[in-house]
Order: sequence, then structure tokens, then C-alpha cells
Amino acid sequence: MNGSMTARLLSAVVVIFGVVTLVFFLLHLVPGDPVEVMLGESSQPADREALRHALGLDENLAVQFEHYLTGLMHFDLGQSLHSHREVAELLLERLPATIELAAAALLIALLLALPLGVMAALKRGSGWDHGAMTLAMLGVSIPNFWMGPILILVFSLWLGWFPVSGREGVLSLLLPALTLGTALAAILSRMVRATLLDVLSEDYIRTARAKGLSEGRVIVAHALRNTCLPLATLLGLQLGALLAGAVITEIVFSWPGIGQLTIEAIQRRDYPLVQGCVLLISLSYVAVNTLTDMIYARLDPRIHYA
Repeated sequence: MNGSMTARLLSAVVVIFGVVTLVFFLLHLVPGDPVEVMLGESSQPADREALRHALGLDENLAVQFEHYLTGLMHFDLGQSLHSHREVAELLLERLPATIELAAAALLIALLLALPLGVMAALKRGSGWDHGAMTLAMLGVSIPNFWMGPILILVFSLWLGWFPVSGREGVLSLLLPALTLGTALAAILSRMVRATLLDVLSEDYIRTARAKGLSEGRVIVAHALRNTCLPLATLLGLQLGALLAGAVITEIVFSWPGIGQLTIEAIQRRDYPLVQGCVLLISLSYVAVNTLTDMIYARLDPRIHYA
């Protein structure tokens, strides 16, 4: 097990290195000059060259990449070209907002998915089942960049119940979390329904019912417990998508998180900051998948690391 975990960690390091390398070179190949963005198109050529030299952008890509990797080995993500602040400092500033949004979206997804999935499985083929699965299909089909403005239009502008944007308390969190969580809830509810239908046909469920256990106890203590493993699998895979979806949602609601910071850095051609944002998202994705593997073994002792 230790050897396999070491192999997984080495694999994760290789993946992160690949992401860092790809993002570095693609970002530098994208048209646009950060010096021109910072000084404006009317700036003098001499001023541009002086700033480019000061920022180290006049060196060839191989040298810049070497400097960047050396900095990473010393846990130095560099300085933002725009604000001249440490990239790590900017990331730590924005990270709590993204964690808050992702956690709230995950909570909403579970609160929606579990009742819908259980109800659809228990009333298979009924109107409840068709209704729940229709809602799930709508949740998957509606993109965040459409769902967000619709929620703002209805609940913020028409009804005036919630703030339009920003991060100012619980009320400002609900709409972006709902936007981000509905798609995940749709996927999870379908998984709960499918898994629960399989579990309900097992012999141990019939045995539990034959012993006189209440239907609620059979569902909660026996059936739902055995849906945890596939649900954990799906959650581990979808949390990465949750972070990706947070980028769009944060822009729509002006939520001051990592997603909004990434878009701002891309628009300004702020290379070190974009690389820092992507590195953080990649590390989060790899960490979630590794944690999911550990939860597998906890939920089902029969599972071993290959």
C-alpha cells in the first residue's frame, strides 16, 4: 500500500508538472503584450523595453521557464506583473471566497440530490420519478452563464430578495451557490436513483424487510449506506468540475474568488498570477482525487490500492 501510494504521489507530481509546463508555454504564445497592457499603446518604445527588461520578459522562454521552476522549488510563485504583490499572497486572499462558494454549492447539491434520487428510486415509474428526473435533466442542461443571470433577474431585480453581486453575507452567497450546485445536484440525483434501484433488489434488503424493520430504517441504514461508494466516486470526479464552474459563476456574480482572479490575470496578461491560479486549481483537483481514493478504502475494506 505504501508503494502504491508513493506511485500515486509521483504520478500526481508528473501531472502537475505537465500542467505547469503546458500553461506556461501556451500563455506566453497567446497574442498580447503585458507591457503594452500596463503602459498603454501610446507609451514610448524605450519605456516598454525598460519595463520588459525589469520584468525579465526580454529573456528567451527557456530561461524564463527555468527561473519559474527554480522559484517553485523554493515555494516562490513570483510577483504579479500588474500589482507587484506576491502571487501567493493574492491567492491566499481570494482562496477563502472560493472555498466558501464551493462548500455551499456542494451542500446545496447534496440537499437537492439525495431526496430527489431516493424519491425517484422508491417511486420508480411514477410521476414523482419522471418529475425528479426531468428536474435533473434541466439541471444538467442549463449552463451556469445562463442560470446565474436568470436567478439574478428573478430573485434580485424583480423580487429584491438577494444582492445582485458581491460577497456581503449569507444572502449574497445563496444565488451563486445555487447556480453552481444545481448542475452537480442533477448528476448526483441520477446516480443516487440508479444505485439505489440496484441496491433495493439485493437479498440483504429483502432479509431486512423480512425481519420487520421499518421501511425508513431499511432505506437509511442499509440501502443508502451502500450507495456511499459510487456517490464518493462521482463526487471526487465532479469536484474538479465544480472548481471549473466556479470560474464562470464568480464572474457572473462578481464573487471575489480564485476564478475571478484568474480571468482578471488573463485579461492583463499577468503571467505569474495566471500560472499561480492554474497551479492552485490543479493541486486542488489532484488532492481531491487522492482523498477520494483514501475514502474508498475507508468505506469498503475490500478495496485495495492497485
